[in-house]
Amino acid sequence: FSEQFRTKGLADHFRSKLLLATREGEEFDTVTGLPDSLVEKAPSKTWYAFALEYLVMKWPHAAPNTRNGINESLTAVTVALLDDRPGRPSDEQLRRALRNWAFVLPGPEGRDLPTEVANTLHWVAKASRPLSDLGDPAIGRAVLDFLKLKLDGTAAAAETVRRKRRTLVNALHYAVDLGEFKENPITGIRWKKPKVAGEVDPRVVANPEQARSLLTAVSYIGGYRRARGRRLVGLFACMYYGALRPAEAVGLTKADLKLPETGWGTALLNRTRPSVGKQWTDSGETHDDRGLKNRPAEEVRLVPIPPQLVAILRQHLDTFGTAEDGRLFTNERGGVVGSSTYYRVWQEARALALPPAAVASPLADRPYDLRHSALSTWLNSGVDPTEVAERAGNSVEVLLSRYAKCIDGRQEIANRKIEELLREYE
Repeated sequence: FSEQFRTKGLADHFRSKLLLATREGEEFDTVTGLPDSLVEKAPSKTWYAFALEYLVMKWPHAAPNTRNGINESLTAVTVALLDDRPGRPSDEQLRRALRNWAFVLPGPEGRDLPTEVANTLHWVAKASRPLSDLGDPAIGRAVLDFLKLKLDGTAAAAETVRRKRRTLVNALHYAVDLGEFKENPITGIRWKKPKVAGEVDPRVVANPEQARSLLTAVSYIGGYRRARGRRLVGLFACMYYGALRPAEAVGLTKADLKLPETGWGTALLNRTRPSVGKQWTDSGETHDDRGLKNRPAEEVRLVPIPPQLVAILRQHLDTFGTAEDGRLFTNERGGVVGSSTYYRVWQEARALALPPAAVASPLADRPYDLRHSALSTWLNSGVDPTEVAERAGNSVEVLLSRYAKCIDGRQEIANRKIEELLREYE
């Protein structure tokens, strides 16, 4: 090995460093010929640079809602791992740049960025702490504690915190695969996870009478001609009488149904149309078009539907027909029904159908609560849990842990039976 210097003094100075390293027994690098003390160490990879690599790896194989969750989690961890450098943008600027530009594919390198966003991300790249810092348990714990807070400093929902931690753990598993760590530094931290309510709140469950009142009220929303509510009665009825998830009901087509004039019919579910966002889908559309939740893309689920739902769907088809692709339910322009659309209709219907005290309560507060009501009703009617789980598209374990709740008013019936039994012995 050889190296040239501009002056003899510089060369002698460098030679003295080599002799000192020799006397102290330092190892010499076989690539550069230099002692370890003189080898320029490559700068440590920052968390932000690693997070961009992790996003590129995860994005192609993740569902749109999962992409949104990864984006949210990486944004939170990145903000938690920023040094206090001069020129720090506001928290709002940081989160907007990370959420809308950094952690979305194509990434910031492949797009023309607004000046403000480019400056913000440049600052983030400089201020981001080294990935190796997460090997310090104190720093790792501080990041986990940061995930517990919302922007306003209040406590975040337990499920949100657990989702963000899950993404961080998965990202650091990838860092282990890349050789950045010998083992995942986060999994070894003794940190109390927030408890997530695994059971459905019994206060949200509507009894059959309340459900019928709500479905009737839906038909009055938006007037008769505009039919803003009437065209969605069947959508909500599918959630209650068939226990369909909202995205399953939105994607339901005429070809999926068998609707006899009398008796029970069937729905053969094979696709969902969840409402996500254009930036998360490969198609660039607001609604994703995919298979059943947590199932292989080609899997189907057969759901028997009671005569009440058969009659409602037959009437819907006679009145509104279908969209061009066969979908039963459309918005007023014929497009896919958005979650915000049916949520607004549902809130108006609750105010119309329920007394003020019930409106102020959690009773059937969300359209998804109709599914909770359906499964609770089936279980309370004595249907075998295995059959209920099959129709619902859940495992028996999830069903019994989440949905085995008494329907609203069932406790009073049980109290009467107990009271009658006790009275016999008086």
